[in-house]
Amino acid sequence: MSGFSKLFMVVGAIIFLIGFLLQFFKLGKLPGDIIIKKGNTTMFFPIMSSIIISIILSVVLYVIGRLGK
Repeated sequence: MSGFSKLFMVVGAIIFLIGFLLQFFKLGKLPGDIIIKKGNTTMFFPIMSSIIISIILSVVLYVIGRLGK
């Protein structure tokens, strides 16, 4: 198998695992997320969800970078 096809398999497996794990977590409704409701307007600022997704993506990209060497 070439390196490119291995990379696609690893990325696919990681995306599958993330999708599977997201079923059990309620991202978007965490304590650090801000929801402002006034009248007909709702403003949503997913601060904590963004931080968690950033950490997860950083780890995934670090692992992919290490496997690519």
